[in-house]
Amino acid sequence: MLLNTKKIVTITDANQNFSKVARLVDEEKSVVILKNNRPKYVLIEYEEFAKEAKSEEDKLQDIANRVLENNIGAFRELAK
Repeated sequence: MLLNTKKIVTITDANQNFSKVARLVDEEKSVVILKNNRPKYVLIEYEEFAKEAKSEEDKLQDIANRVLENNIGAFRELAK
């Protein structure tokens, strides 16, 4: 995984100057926070998070629908 160096901050910097980190997220959409010189956390805009969560929810719904469609006979039998 390649990281954009403009989007990397240390945990110390994040703790001491969170408003700077928040502005960076506004500009870059996400920031990687290093702890012990290793990527540890990702800070993203809430809207981006919500899009991802909705996408995952849609994927789960698609899987559930497929399972139901493929096994509708068995579900009907169990419902008797």
